[in-house]
Amino acid sequence: MLAASRPLDISLDRRQVLKSLGYRSDSEPSPRIASLVDEYIENARQLLEPRHAYAITNVEWVHDSVAIVGGSTIFQSRVIARLLERCSMVAVFLVTIGNRLEETACRLAEDGLILQSYVLDAIGSEAVEEVAQYVEDMTRETARADGLVIGKRVSPGYCDWDISQQNEIFKMLDATSLGVQLTDQCLMVPQKSISGIIGIGPPEGKVDEYNPCKTCTRQNCLGRR
Repeated sequence: MLAASRPLDISLDRRQVLKSLGYRSDSEPSPRIASLVDEYIENARQLLEPRHAYAITNVEWVHDSVAIVGGSTIFQSRVIARLLERCSMVAVFLVTIGNRLEETACRLAEDGLILQSYVLDAIGSEAVEEVAQYVEDMTRETARADGLVIGKRVSPGYCDWDISQQNEIFKMLDATSLGVQLTDQCLMVPQKSISGIIGIGPPEGKVDEYNPCKTCTRQNCLGRR
């Protein structure tokens, strides 16, 4: 099942923006920073062009560190294979907020307004995360209607899933209609974009409990959850 991309209205969580700026949940910024954040959250909306695309397809075959989905797409990763062996289906997604916010943040930095640029960048990070969360919530509702559960979102570059596997995701989705491209290094442009998968399976498979971080010995990993 392929879901077409379309514009999306999102909300912005002020507390999450502050968290992106380094503030703990029990701390508040100075009045100057607080005013700047509030002003930029309000005005940033006109810079956002949130879009998403996703496809739900069958998990065809899993063995060792290889999974085949949708008949021909090959994911190579032991972590992803361990996830998908619990699943009957998988949602493949791509979300973005467009490039207007990034371009504005860059211009602010070039003009020496580093703090303003930093605040706007944090708002962009929260905005694209909100779009990804929307797709996750939509996938959860679709799965629930069939008596299924979903796992955590996982993106190329996470654990042992090489970032070059972005190519496999882009083959499954109409990234061009979203205005998202891949560089030769498989980085997304605009940068405020997220791609990945969400595993879907029966409750007895416990896909919703799968978390490779619990058994990973890698120290100081920024992606640990």
